[in-house]
Amino acid sequence: MIAAIIRRAILLGIPLLYGSTGEIVTEKSGHLNLGIPGIMYVGGISGVIGAFLYEQACGNNVENMNAVLAILIPFLCSVVGSMLMGLIYSFLTVTLRANQNVTGLALTTFGIGIGNFFGGSLIKLTNSEMPSIVLTKTSGFYSVTLPFADDLGWFGEIFLSHEFLTYLAVIVALVVSFVLNRTRVGLNLRAVGENPATADAAGINVTKYKYLATCIGSAIAGLGGLQYVMVYTDGVWSNDAFGDRGWLAIALVIFALWKPTMAIFGSFLFGALCNIHNYIDGLGVATQELFKMLPYVVTVSVLVITSMRKKREHQPPESLGLPYFREER
Repeated sequence: MIAAIIRRAILLGIPLLYGSTGEIVTEKSGHLNLGIPGIMYVGGISGVIGAFLYEQACGNNVENMNAVLAILIPFLCSVVGSMLMGLIYSFLTVTLRANQNVTGLALTTFGIGIGNFFGGSLIKLTNSEMPSIVLTKTSGFYSVTLPFADDLGWFGEIFLSHEFLTYLAVIVALVVSFVLNRTRVGLNLRAVGENPATADAAGINVTKYKYLATCIGSAIAGLGGLQYVMVYTDGVWSNDAFGDRGWLAIALVIFALWKPTMAIFGSFLFGALCNIHNYIDGLGVATQELFKMLPYVVTVSVLVITSMRKKREHQPPESLGLPYFREER
């Protein structure tokens, strides 16, 4: 049972890991992107559109589908759709210097609207009696696991029975951590987030770093939406079914103290906290809702503790949320 709980926690936590890793990259440039929920939503629906068109082109026959294309087309569609959302946010907040909080919230509303519009349109095209799109053929390719995992008992069930997007999320988080802490690019990005005026005076192209960090972070976050649709829901898209995972991803950034490696542990913990009520018998509806609050309670607790300790390495980038005016340098 413990192995099943851990495996379920990992499954629930992977979308959060993608979202939080992407947001960490963006925030390291000094931008607070509250549009992550909308970006993850667009990442999901973009992958759905790509998968839907490919399945239609193959006549809805899995034998006509190429495994590489079945995975690559939705993957690239998700990345492109998410990056376009990041580009919109960058243009508004970096070039036009719009308020980051308002822009992020507007982007979330816009992204959910875009997702629901295209999702509803595809549902009408399929003439489905249910308000959903079923892409089980594509999902089957995304859900392939290592064939020998079942032969290794609990170890195989916990660590080796996941699909490639799970391992990719961990790899991306580790790579981001390495780039931020061990490379010149990461050093420049952190300098931009801490003090863009000083970074600009040192010859660092502040605008370029902000654009790239936001677009790359958005692309990473969008993969969380793709993983949710193709793996967690087995290829079933329903409008407004994504829940609060985007907001949990933003909360996880605070819990992880802006460290991608901590986000790996935090995402699995959040996944367990979100699912623990299903393994406790005799809970009423009200008690279940209280248990669902645990990730947010833990995040607030970590925020309070780190604020009291006032360690610089546990604080967000100094210029987070502040627009940069080069004329004031």
